[in-house]
Amino acid sequence: MASVGVARQAWRRLEPLHAMVYFVPEARRRYRALGVGDPQVGYFASRVAAMGAVSAEVVIATFFNFCPDLVRRGIPEVWEVVTPEKLVEARLEAAGAALRRVGIHEFPELAETLELASRAAEEACAHVRGRALFGAHAALPWPEDPLLRLWHAQTLLREYRGDGHVAVLVSEGVSGLEALILYAATAPAMVSLLKGTRGWSDEDWAAGEEGLRARG
Repeated sequence: MASVGVARQAWRRLEPLHAMVYFVPEARRRYRALGVGDPQVGYFASRVAAMGAVSAEVVIATFFNFCPDLVRRGIPEVWEVVTPEKLVEARLEAAGAALRRVGIHEFPELAETLELASRAAEEACAHVRGRALFGAHAALPWPEDPLLRLWHAQTLLREYRGDGHVAVLVSEGVSGLEALILYAATAPAMVSLLKGTRGWSDEDWAAGEEGLRARG
């Protein structure tokens, strides 16, 4: 079994390959063309699209640390504008275009990286129980293009890890907001970003802090 240090190093190296799709203009342009102009709604809808036209409650449950009001701003209404299948396709196209724009397809060790990431992702697929968001992505077909296969492999690894985080937090009685606050305690400069992107108000945040202090 790999050490925690090796696992964290692998995460730091590969995570940007997946996570960039939430920020790159290639994705926003494609979602906008499908009628989804709000970037936050595009994020929720494109990431959960593998699960189908789900309710806001499913997104709140699986994404875990976002303010429910923020989720309900676009879910489930977005499914009246675009189908989940179209968003899955658009996200994959955006990922490929963005990765090629920065030259990842020319990376000399792409084949070896793809082999290792695919092996890890395929092994993860044998342990799908209890990992809802991961399971939905595991059911998607693997792309033929090597660059997209690498992106898909890292997507699987990311959602596998994320579902595991949620399971541990729930078992320890830590809410999504409390998890953000605990994370921010190790990176104070992230507080404003976490509040803004997750939709929590200053009052929510203060109440969460007080609750954690009361629990010691």
